[in-house]
Amino acid sequence: MTEYSPDYPAMIVPVGQVEPVPRRIRGYAAGRLVFDTVRARYVWLWPGYPQYCVPRDDIAEGALVDEGRNLTLKVGGARRQTLQLGSLTRPGAAWEWAEDAPSGIVGHVSFRWEAIDAWFEEDEQVFVHPRSPYTRVDAIRSGRGVRVELDGTVLADAPNSVMVVETGLPTRYYLDRVYLDWTRMEPTDTVTSCPYKGTTSGYWAVRTDTATYPDLAWAYDFPTRQVSPVAGLVAFYNEKVDLFLDGRPLPRPAPVNRVTWENEHR
Repeated sequence: MTEYSPDYPAMIVPVGQVEPVPRRIRGYAAGRLVFDTVRARYVWLWPGYPQYCVPRDDIAEGALVDEGRNLTLKVGGARRQTLQLGSLTRPGAAWEWAEDAPSGIVGHVSFRWEAIDAWFEEDEQVFVHPRSPYTRVDAIRSGRGVRVELDGTVLADAPNSVMVVETGLPTRYYLDRVYLDWTRMEPTDTVTSCPYKGTTSGYWAVRTDTATYPDLAWAYDFPTRQVSPVAGLVAFYNEKVDLFLDGRPLPRPAPVNRVTWENEHR
């Protein structure tokens, strides 16, 4: 079997890279401001996306309590911190970078994403993880036909699509709903979010004559303005269906591993 070779651009940022964040970054927990900074730094602990690093002086006074526990992270050591705001206590919510970390983030603090209830870049809320300044996401109209099959069953056959080309991910093909076989589609309760595209408005399982497959298709009815052409259209996971572009079968991409590094250090 021929080894799969991705046909999309890979992430290019090396682990350990530090860069300034040219945006105001704020975080809130239980409705209270935890930090407000225009001096944040990015650090990459894996190539997919960075982590914010906030100067200690820009964090609310008394909000962090040192737990006396050292952490060994991918680019250096850190001290684990509890977030404490009045009656709110969240152990392991943050870590302060130690002297052996890259020089640009020593004395800065990083937070577990879910330890902060709401993140903002300037006045826009950010979801899931920080947006990488090196990730590009384009929604491009295409007149190439797209056919989607599974177990020999045609699920969609569209004369055109909106292609979403995102750095480090397979191209996704968003199709007008009139070209889908809705007798094969079953709605589910799944909801996911993306920092670049927004929050999904629908997910569907797919039923063939052989089996039912959960959550193979999704839609963004109200996407971010950057990908507004996909509004109301439906995409399928290339990794889990057979996709044909202008009649040519496309290889299934390797599954994308998005396990986050901070889970290892809770």
